[in-house]
Amino acid sequence: MKKHKFIHQRRPQWKKFEQFLRQVSSRSLSKLPADKISTFSQLLREISHDLATIRSRGWGHELTSYLNDLVARGHNLFYSAPPTNFARFYRYLAADFPRLFRANIGYFLIASLLFFLPMGVSWCVVQNKPELASRVIPEEYLSQFDNMYGEEGGLNSDTENTTEGNTDSEESEDSETDSFGDQRATMAGFYINHNVGIALKCFALGVLLGLGTVYTLLFNGIFLGAVSGYIISQGNGDRFLSFVISHGSFELTAIAVAGGAGLMLGNAIIHPGQRTRFQSLQVRGLEAVQIAGGAAAMLVVAAMIEAFWSPADIPNIVKYSVGSGLWLIVFLYLTFAGLQSDRRLPSQHSLSNSPQQGDQHR
Repeated sequence: MKKHKFIHQRRPQWKKFEQFLRQVSSRSLSKLPADKISTFSQLLREISHDLATIRSRGWGHELTSYLNDLVARGHNLFYSAPPTNFARFYRYLAADFPRLFRANIGYFLIASLLFFLPMGVSWCVVQNKPELASRVIPEEYLSQFDNMYGEEGGLNSDTENTTEGNTDSEESEDSETDSFGDQRATMAGFYINHNVGIALKCFALGVLLGLGTVYTLLFNGIFLGAVSGYIISQGNGDRFLSFVISHGSFELTAIAVAGGAGLMLGNAIIHPGQRTRFQSLQVRGLEAVQIAGGAAAMLVVAAMIEAFWSPADIPNIVKYSVGSGLWLIVFLYLTFAGLQSDRRLPSQHSLSNSPQQGDQHR
């Protein structure tokens, strides 16, 4: 079948589905009659098939982008309709989030470049010339890092303090054990608040045409790289790296993921296509929010590891082994989790071809 004939035959269904999307909100889809939901599901499958056909025959980027956008919106509407519950939350973390991450991986790659490249550069520069650290890091912070990671410093000082006086009495031991647990819980709460705050800042500032996200990624990358380079230049690399390797897998990756979500918001405003910028934010913003939520969940995991595992008095070789395994787990999770959902709606993969793809609705 030729292109023009195919478009002429299928366009009414596309317009019908587009009108359906305009009329139905994610909260009301589940309240529709069963026949309406069935019609919606059928149209979604048909348009997914149309998109696969058009892409395989190379019938134009604009048409592909238009249908890809319809499928993405339909998929978001369909899967966001059920009420929130534990099963839905589990599905989101196990399948939906990593699938959406891969579908929009172009944004993540750009965010990673903006975050990890400055980090690596500042790390190398400060490690070779530690006197430059004071240009990025306040002097009081440098003193704190020396105390924390120096030979007489105390990453594990709270652990050591809880062991003093164990021979005095069982009551003292119980009290110190409770204190240790309270300290760890307090640390976990602090790390969650701090780390999630960074991720949400990377995401939310995307509404400033993406410039806020770019600045936040660059600033944190340079700062963290300078901190790492300075600590290692002072001969405390082993203590520092063994401390950060485990939670860093979730933490650093999540910051880049949140940054990618922020860039999605910025791109939706800059390239709204034929929509208004507010409409573009509504369409692309849903996916961005879901991706940012996944990044926040990763940061909660990172905070727990940082509070309860990273400062524990455990041989460094064990921490390096576990930390390497956690980096591998993060990679496998983002790469392979939810692949079954990807196969069910393969059209979503085209979103990963370009950060702008799916935003140009023609």
